[in-house]
Amino acid sequence: MGKLDGRIALVTGGASGIGAATVMRLAEEGAFVYVADVQDEKGQEVAGSLGEGRGQYVHLDVTDSAAWREVADRVAAEKGKLDVFFNNAGIGDLDSISDESDETYLRTIAVTQHGMYYGLRYLHEVLKASGNASVINTSSIFGITGGFGSSPAYAAAKGAVRTLTKNAALAWAKEGIRVNSIHPGFIETPILGDFDRSALAEMHPIGRIGRPEEIAAVVAFLASDDASLMTGSEVVVDGGYTAR
Repeated sequence: MGKLDGRIALVTGGASGIGAATVMRLAEEGAFVYVADVQDEKGQEVAGSLGEGRGQYVHLDVTDSAAWREVADRVAAEKGKLDVFFNNAGIGDLDSISDESDETYLRTIAVTQHGMYYGLRYLHEVLKASGNASVINTSSIFGITGGFGSSPAYAAAKGAVRTLTKNAALAWAKEGIRVNSIHPGFIETPILGDFDRSALAEMHPIGRIGRPEEIAAVVAFLASDDASLMTGSEVVVDGGYTAR
């Protein structure tokens, strides 16, 4: 038996990286998983790999509040509840505060911060219907630290996610909805782009960057009843990066 047998989950950014790894892990633990993304081909492939009746792909632009309403209505109609919500989709930026364009800043905030809010806002009722729901918001080590002094929109968005998590946890504490944030260090995903992996590994006391499956394992724990006393918590998974 899996820790999430019979539960309904939704993962944003589920077509690749941490999202895809988490889709696989939640399904392995017994959950039915909605795979939400804008990468249709990849998302359908991930959902299809779960096996018949184990998941579905949902096209979702997380910056579109109307699209969130449609997803909420779909989950309510098809399943009647949502037990696990991995609020994960996000993008980054690379410029400095003085060099970044308004367009880049606002786009990163729209996806990485506003998208998180919309997920919480519009899935609230279907999460409440569970009576035992778990929300995991993806923040970052750069939602805690100042990072490298670049990527201002990413840092601002992830810091906002950190605090929004606590706000939602307090608002919903008596509604059967736990809300926690996860703060990964550098993980081997497409968002790393051309970063020097060796240099990044040296920044982590354990001497390497993380794997998506390692984040997925922590998400699965937070989604399960093993974490039943945890809400409003921030869970850092960074190989010791922020311990220095």
